[in-house]
Amino acid sequence: GFDLPGVHYLRTVGDVREVQTHFHAGAKLVVVGGGYIGLEVAAVAKKNGMDVTVLETADRVMARVVDPIVSHFYQRIHAEEGVKIRTGETVAGFEGKGKVESVVTGEGEKFPCDFVVVGVGILPNVELAQEAGLHVENGIVVDECTQTSDPDICAAGDCTNHPNGVYERRLRLESVQNAIEQGKTAAACLTGKAKPYSQVPWFWSDQYDLKLQIAGLSTGYTQAVTRGDPDHARSFAVFYLKDGVLVAVDAVNRAPEFMMARQLIAKHAKLDPARLRDETINMKEIEKA
Repeated sequence: GFDLPGVHYLRTVGDVREVQTHFHAGAKLVVVGGGYIGLEVAAVAKKNGMDVTVLETADRVMARVVDPIVSHFYQRIHAEEGVKIRTGETVAGFEGKGKVESVVTGEGEKFPCDFVVVGVGILPNVELAQEAGLHVENGIVVDECTQTSDPDICAAGDCTNHPNGVYERRLRLESVQNAIEQGKTAAACLTGKAKPYSQVPWFWSDQYDLKLQIAGLSTGYTQAVTRGDPDHARSFAVFYLKDGVLVAVDAVNRAPEFMMARQLIAKHAKLDPARLRDETINMKEIEKA
């Protein structure tokens, strides 16, 4: 039933417009996937007066990109807004006569719905690169100037596997910021003006009145330091340290923390957790002893 009318996959602007035709008060929506896309759709749908259920395979939402502190915060917020979130749920299929009418889980439970939005991640489009004989491994492999294994061909955006000087390893990022900045680097390369790409990755997600801004990559962190009260407030930040060095931040309605963290991550700043927690200390003064 994955191709039943009413089952939508968000890949293009056309997909978004098709989903919008279902948005009306009282409609039942099941969202498959509790990542950025799924939760953003859930928030908009709920604000439009719809009955919303989110099914997530992992034991918490956004598990791939944030610490449990942030996951639990968003689960609380969505629950307060009236969204039903079920974690640890696999989807076995969709049922309906002529259109989707229910989502069936791996345990056999059925969730009635008027339509479904599937937001479970994407794979890079590398077919053209493969046909051209380019090196492909978790995306199209490029150098710091976006050149592929054929120096006359550049690639940029979500489909590329590129070196990152800040983290000293290769990354493939699904990010608007990365696509824009890599595009600038590719243009410079193609015009003979080499401009190596090496920036702190950053991302964002808007849900309700909350702006989540993420700088850096928290993979491998050894300590999470919270600034603010995620259990009761709607504004806080979580700083991720690896052996004392700041590697990432998740900031919810905290622009100063986000902006300052981007600079500190780029310089591999080693920070005092106690100072990070202390909200009486201005972020511009955080690095000082």
